Amino acid sequence: MDNGVSARDNARDAVLSSRRLIHSLKARADERRTTPEKIADALTSRFGSMGFLIFNVVWFTIWLAWNNGLIPGLQPFDPFPFQLLTMIVSLEAIFLSIIVLISQNRGERVADLRQEMDLQLDILAEDELTKMMRMLALLLEKQGLDVSNDTELQEMLRPTNIEKIQTILEEQINVKK
Repeated sequence: MDNGVSARDNARDAVLSSRRLIHSLKARADERRTTPEKIADALTSRFGSMGFLIFNVVWFTIWLAWNNGLIPGLQPFDPFPFQLLTMIVSLEAIFLSIIVLISQNRGERVADLRQEMDLQLDILAEDELTKMMRMLALLLEKQGLDVSNDTELQEMLRPTNIEKIQTILEEQINVKK
């Protein structure tokens, strides 16, 4: 019973450790952000909100009402075709696009790092599984079972040819272009 509890605790600890590793990867990437990237991330989170949308709707509504003479006592300063409003909105769009692109580029770098880590972990897991299959085959042979005719098992016992897989993937990518 102690071994079962101990094994379960070890498995839980391994999962928690891997979660901490993934979390710390993001935390480390966040810590290494440049000041412009931090500003872009903060602005992107604010500009990508319902509050910012509502602000823009209210602002445009007031601007249009004011400059169409719908608000008594206020003289229009940007009459139709609203050239000043058009310029302001165009500048806002330019700046928002650049800010979002800065934030997305940083996010993409973090995603690339995660994908590379996933790949490395997958390769390690593949090696470990192959080793376990070899050990299991040896145990079966020790028990007198002949597994040498099992072609599928024999294929699984061979190390994965990473270079071959990489070449195939590169060829597939080149075909799609």
